[in-house]
Amino acid sequence: MSMTFTIPDPGYEERIRASFKRQMFMEFIGATLANVRPGYCEIHLPYKKELSQQHGFFHAGVIGTLADNAGGYAAYTLMFATSSILTVEYKLNLLAPGSGDLLIARGQVVKPGRTLTVCRSDIVVMQDGQEKLCAIATVTLMQMAGMADTVS
Repeated sequence: MSMTFTIPDPGYEERIRASFKRQMFMEFIGATLANVRPGYCEIHLPYKKELSQQHGFFHAGVIGTLADNAGGYAAYTLMFATSSILTVEYKLNLLAPGSGDLLIARGQVVKPGRTLTVCRSDIVVMQDGQEKLCAIATVTLMQMAGMADTVS
């Protein structure tokens, strides 16, 4: 999907990277912000057993977390510097077990809006050098104008 977007904040990448660093849960699980550009975000998470479910696959909760964050930051690239963002809802479809060494979530804006933005997140797992789609999500996000995403 290739779209051209209006970027209201030329410093969006620095703002998003700073926000991602403030998400202690992302740091706790070992996720990294791999790529961010207008309307797009990619997050990587190496496998470790503490993130798995009883069969040794990435836990669905971890997959959902990455789907939410990738969609959220994709949307946030298109928002004003003075704004903050909150997830309104997301729907996750688990397509295959998250069996592999690396989870990759790719969020892409589908429909930007003044208040609500809809994104799609594709979550793949790398195994033996091959990507396998394990989940897709639709994420709806709300721009909260005048509530900059900062910690005082």
